[in-house]
Amino acid sequence: MDKNMDWQREQSRINFIKELVEEKKQQVITDTASMKEDIFQLRKGFWDDVTVNIDEPDEAVETYASIKQQAELLSERERSFGQFHKLVDMYDRQQNSPYFGRIDFVEDKDKESVYIGIGSLMDKDREDFLIYDWRAPISSMYYDYSPGPVRYETPEGEVEGEMELKRQFIIRGGELKGMFDTGITIGDELLQQALGGNASAHMRGIVATIQKEQNKIIRYGRNQMLIVQGVAGSGKTSAAMQRIAYLLYRDRKSITADQILLFSPNHMFMSYVSSVLPELGEENMRQTTFKEYAAARIDQEFMIETPFEQLEYLLDPLIDDWYEERVNAIQLKSTLSFKYRMDDYLEELRQAGMYFKNITFKGKKIITASELRKYFYRLNGSMPNRIESVKQWILQKLEDVEKEERTKDWPVEEAALLSKEDYLNTFKELESRQKFNEETFDDFDREQELLVQLVVERSLRPLRKKVKKLKFIHMRKLYYQFYQSLKSESASLDGVASCTQAALRKKYLYAEDLTPFLYLKDQIEGRRANTDIRHIFIDEAQDYSPFQMEYIQQLFPNARFNLLGDYNQAIHTLYSEVPSVLEETQMTGNAERILLMRSYRSTKPIVEFTKPIIPGGDQIEAFNRDGEKPRLHEVGMDMIEQLVTTINHRQTEGYETIAVLTRTKKAAVNLHGQLSKFVDGKLIYKESQTFEKGILVLPAYLAKGIEFDAVIIPDGSDVTYNREEERKLFYTACTRAMHELDIFYQNEKTRFLKQVPAHLYREI
Repeated sequence: MDKNMDWQREQSRINFIKELVEEKKQQVITDTASMKEDIFQLRKGFWDDVTVNIDEPDEAVETYASIKQQAELLSERERSFGQFHKLVDMYDRQQNSPYFGRIDFVEDKDKESVYIGIGSLMDKDREDFLIYDWRAPISSMYYDYSPGPVRYETPEGEVEGEMELKRQFIIRGGELKGMFDTGITIGDELLQQALGGNASAHMRGIVATIQKEQNKIIRYGRNQMLIVQGVAGSGKTSAAMQRIAYLLYRDRKSITADQILLFSPNHMFMSYVSSVLPELGEENMRQTTFKEYAAARIDQEFMIETPFEQLEYLLDPLIDDWYEERVNAIQLKSTLSFKYRMDDYLEELRQAGMYFKNITFKGKKIITASELRKYFYRLNGSMPNRIESVKQWILQKLEDVEKEERTKDWPVEEAALLSKEDYLNTFKELESRQKFNEETFDDFDREQELLVQLVVERSLRPLRKKVKKLKFIHMRKLYYQFYQSLKSESASLDGVASCTQAALRKKYLYAEDLTPFLYLKDQIEGRRANTDIRHIFIDEAQDYSPFQMEYIQQLFPNARFNLLGDYNQAIHTLYSEVPSVLEETQMTGNAERILLMRSYRSTKPIVEFTKPIIPGGDQIEAFNRDGEKPRLHEVGMDMIEQLVTTINHRQTEGYETIAVLTRTKKAAVNLHGQLSKFVDGKLIYKESQTFEKGILVLPAYLAKGIEFDAVIIPDGSDVTYNREEERKLFYTACTRAMHELDIFYQNEKTRFLKQVPAHLYREI
């Protein structure tokens, strides 16, 4: 009877909340409608309300102030309109599911029922909170404590008290579907419901199921660097997204989403997480891959290898004669000792060895590389300061060149051949500079002089632009020379150096050269630090080298760093002994590490099956969610037929995302071609592709960080996965599965599966 009364009281409160939210939403819609009309009128009459007069300095200042005032008014209205739009979205979510948790908190004999949801809600008088945002300090007790003594941090200090009740709700469509009191962090019942369904098209942002250890990550605020080592499926990325939402909420007066940057492994992952922050009521942070961020700063003269092209190369050891040298190069160029070698080379360049390009105009050398070098070494000071002086010297020389070119015949000829449109544009450009008025332009000599002047200036404009961007430095030759110096340093480095130089001659930059090349460029030109970014998140951080990580820290000197990864999934350093930044001892000074050893993604049978594949797997704890044991299929010539049968079976079971994970891109392309005759699957083979529902055929490395309802590994044979270095790649493929895992093999299963006890899988 008491339980039934409790249920009715909670449903009655939900009904009251729904009515209040509807009332607030309608008020917002009314306010928004009038504001929309105000914005339209402001835009329409923008210049009507601005007095423009630039004839006199004082009037020009007044005009600027008038325009600025009008623009700020319009901007403020548009900003408010955007906030109202977000508020309506929040109210819609609150009407569907206003909250998911309740704690009864007693402080100094005062008792308060604290309801926790996706966003806060106040009563009509705006005095009391009816719902607390999950990111509010008081809400942390819900995630961190069981009933009993509790405490939480506020900006004013620590608050202590007693939790008398901890209750969880499942509310859908404004109706109470489930309610239970619990003494643990999050009841298994809620997690079972959240994890038991199919994988959505985008990663969930379920704040109701945040665990205590994840909550520590979300609200972390001590050291400059947070390192999260989490096993596959432990909720690292989910916690990172919710941490971003928490930071935007906590520091909303001092930071914006544009000041948070996430380095993602690829575009598929980026599209996978793109809806999470909007779902939590926040704007998306900036998101890119390291390769894209870095490549934007390299001249287009280079073709740049992607990390996935590098991995494809490494997966095929018979591809060319440089294979062993490439493996050694990847290892060498990842280390901090390689950075120190480069520092020594930079010190040598201060005295001798700089390379510059000839400055040419209309096919003629106007400043030779030799002249630039001589001028550079006459200067003192740091490398960037000397480069700046050289730049100014060149620009000054170009002023003299411009004056000389005006006396020649070619600009007169070009001026005479101007089209009517060019002529009018020239007139407007000169007029804007107040070089003449309509009367003076009628004078033929004056007109000719100004046109010649403009033609020469326009012709020199691209050259000036290149000089300002420091294109006169021969960076490729300087980088090439660095490897020449390595050859003279040690015979053991000859292969690495020759391999790299061969690529540079073809204007090709290996993936492992991206960081060293940019480091050299920055040290010579001057580091272009980004001081606006306040928080950096690096997902799949196990694939970042120590050199790469130190370079990123230099790029963002004002940022706090959040590294998330799993060294058991370090697939980009498969064939070299590069230490993961998750384990690098040099990074522990101002960093804190958090371990996540419990896996939630996969069913318990799948987690138990994958644990023996990797060293230390026995420490992984599986969440107690039932499911089928993984199936091992021994097949022969009928492999395609068996694959199609399995895919159709998974679709019949209602699974929406079925991934067929191959070892390489080549294998994915071939297999998709064979399967396409029988099933409607999509081939994912480029890092720029986005995540979609359905049947997906893709290399395992492109699936990093993503989960699927069912995973099929089409070739788990020992002939395919036969090198110890590929153990982590195979493990990564297996751990993408949420509910079903099928592995096919011919003749002999991979050695990694021979370590798995037979009782943990079914042999088909």
